[in-house]
Amino acid sequence: MRQTLFRINIHDLWSMEPLDGVAAIGAGYLLVAILAIWAGLLAMEWRKVRNESTFLLWKLVGPVALIAVVVGLSERTPEFLKNGVPVFGYGAMVFLGFAFGGWTALRRAKSVGIDPEAIWDLITWFFIAGIGGARLFYLVQKRREVFADVSSPGEFLFKVVNLTDGGLVLLGGVIAVVLATILFCRIRQIPTLLLADVLVPSFFIGLGFGRIGCLLNGCCFGDRCELPWAIQFPAGSAAWNALVGRGFLGSGAEMTFGLQPTQIYSSITAFLLAGLTAAYFRRRPFDGAVLVVGMLLYAVKRFVIEFLRGDEMGQFGTMFTISQLISIGIFAAGLLLAAWLMYKPQGRRFIGKPPSASKSAKSAV
Repeated sequence: MRQTLFRINIHDLWSMEPLDGVAAIGAGYLLVAILAIWAGLLAMEWRKVRNESTFLLWKLVGPVALIAVVVGLSERTPEFLKNGVPVFGYGAMVFLGFAFGGWTALRRAKSVGIDPEAIWDLITWFFIAGIGGARLFYLVQKRREVFADVSSPGEFLFKVVNLTDGGLVLLGGVIAVVLATILFCRIRQIPTLLLADVLVPSFFIGLGFGRIGCLLNGCCFGDRCELPWAIQFPAGSAAWNALVGRGFLGSGAEMTFGLQPTQIYSSITAFLLAGLTAAYFRRRPFDGAVLVVGMLLYAVKRFVIEFLRGDEMGQFGTMFTISQLISIGIFAAGLLLAAWLMYKPQGRRFIGKPPSASKSAKSAV
């Protein structure tokens, strides 16, 4: 567990000394890295953008403004930045998930004739809808625990946005992303099933990184485990707080007992599903087939792993968690979608370019 990966030292740009007991890096080093990446991208795009009217505005003024802001803050560092800017493990993994997922989706989109710009626009939609939906689902599901000691509007708002103790439910984010995708496709007039096939492998990439973030954050923990690879979480973590609250652990314990590393299980299986669905994308018989396979495999994976998790209890008088019940629904929906795609008159017709129509499709990841 490592909720804060490191801190960015704003006050001393070239310091590598820890801040508040956490590893830190001077903002100057990061600024140099950012400018080096910017210079490389600028060199690659020089011929294309040198005559554009917006060139000076966003290619040159932007980096200069960034330098001015960083140097200015280092000279007069506000009190709340004295201990640096924390870079949280969960947030960093979510960012990597969006970055790598978006990049691979971009390659598949090109292979079937979808405008790459649409993918980058959709990623913004996904970020807002995914985080918002996942948080809303958590707040509804855990409303009694989250708002138990709230006594003012300010505390209520803080509880709504505070993610330090966990607080994102993947399935809530998935539902919000699905709705956002449908709306996006209607607005941009992109075939929904084709875009869904493009995105499914990227969803699993994002999920794989996200579950690493859960491990760093200490949430989505497993049930008690005596196996050699069992993991423990320290006092104050989401897992420790939950186990103490349920009476399974004494409040004086420094660590939890051994728990199943369900975050690692989830991450490994998510990356495997990303590879499987990416390979199937090249050979899909019709648009929507990758979506069906992804729905069925994800539902089975999530249903099984839930038996090893310890952060959710059975719902509605059953032994099944809310995630397992939703997984059953996803599996049933996947079967219905498969039947509809198989037997509708145009079910085997490609909406986008078939793999044989483009060599680039064979190299899509």
